[in-house]
Amino acid sequence: MIVQTLKSILNRDLNKLKFEIESYEFEKQIWAVDKNISNSAGNLCLHLIGNLNTYIGAEIGKTGYIRNRPLEFSLKDIPKWELVSKIEDTIEVINNSLDTLTEADLEQIYPQIVFEKEMTTGFFLIHLSTHLAYHLGQINYHRRLLDF
Repeated sequence: MIVQTLKSILNRDLNKLKFEIESYEFEKQIWAVDKNISNSAGNLCLHLIGNLNTYIGAEIGKTGYIRNRPLEFSLKDIPKWELVSKIEDTIEVINNSLDTLTEADLEQIYPQIVFEKEMTTGFFLIHLSTHLAYHLGQINYHRRLLDF
């Protein structure tokens, strides 16, 4: 049940991320920063894609994805359609990867040390879900503040 719940929440929030990126009226504003807003929506989007493809896709789904985290924050001006395509690809990776998990797998120790200590796979997946929601809120606020 928890695996399906996580899958449902991650799908909901990734589809909301797609909606937020698509909702920018002025595409160049996806990459805008202003005053105390140091990360653009585009870079936060790339960060979320990299994060989920690394920790769920590569580790759980064995996709072979290799992350380049610095590029998540340094790339600029990727077209809106390409960001949307990357989100759609990530949704597919998440669904395929989580479909391989059992409820018992959630109680196992996650294979990587991420926060300098061991944690269960279930705990880490919940963390990834809240991380997505956190940055999704930032992107929503970014769009409402800077898309003009």
